[in-house]
Amino acid sequence: MAMVSTYCPQFSGLRRSCPKLDNSHPQSFGQHINSQIRFASSPKPCRAVIAMAGSGKNGTKDSITKLVSDLNSAKLETDVDVVVAPPFVYLDKVKASLTDRIEVSAQNSWIGKGGAFTGEISVEQLKDIGCKWVILGHSERRHIIGEDDQFIGKKAAYALNEGLGVIACIGELLEEREAGKTFDVCFQQLKAFADVEPSWDNIVIAYEPVWAIGTGKVATPQQAQEVHVAVRDWLKKKVSEEVASKTRIIYGGSVNGSNCAELAKQEDIDGFLVGGASLKGPEFATIVNSVTSKKVAA
Repeated sequence: MAMVSTYCPQFSGLRRSCPKLDNSHPQSFGQHINSQIRFASSPKPCRAVIAMAGSGKNGTKDSITKLVSDLNSAKLETDVDVVVAPPFVYLDKVKASLTDRIEVSAQNSWIGKGGAFTGEISVEQLKDIGCKWVILGHSERRHIIGEDDQFIGKKAAYALNEGLGVIACIGELLEEREAGKTFDVCFQQLKAFADVEPSWDNIVIAYEPVWAIGTGKVATPQQAQEVHVAVRDWLKKKVSEEVASKTRIIYGGSVNGSNCAELAKQEDIDGFLVGGASLKGPEFATIVNSVTSKKVAA
């Protein structure tokens, strides 16, 4: 499932260097996705989003009913917007049973309107059941399904034109990071979105280093912050200063209830894309509420 939450702090810019990978606390991002979004580095009003998503093959009616119940009863920060992204077959069930405080997202959508594309889900269908968001460009869609940058960009453009918000995923493979190509890869993926997007108003960028998924390698808060700063600087140079200051950039990579607070303190980390912790209602509530770390840091 996926969740989005928002909060509006105000910050000035901060830049940090990137230390080596930290392997002292191995964690698995697993088959699930979770991410929280929060705004930083802007003196203007901003929003933070937390997105939490499980892989399409995980979850049953019983487990999802329990998770929805936990989320409905959880005490969440009042200034945090939350969005959940369950597998397609449970979207309608979740939408009908969740409190109105929590919005619903899909994990993928098709590139255009209707047509004979067996197995795909159209934006129109998602809107029909009340979805407000869609996650596009996730690493598994890129590296397992084989979707390239241009295809993902076109899907995002269509979804945005039809009124859906887009959580746009970017991130490098382990060999790309070790070769010093992290920024090159992320900027190339960003460009594919920037080349076709009609507006950045409803886009959230999710940085998810693929090397943090099931490898035992965990990004430090400083490593994550470094990439988020670079992404924001790229937006400033290639799109506009306004877009850079207000676009939410969230982090996904072995986020859990133990490390979310330190990550949340980083100036340009606007939220999280969480893994296995997204399937545990109480722990996910802890991650949602880690927005208080941003308030304290401010």
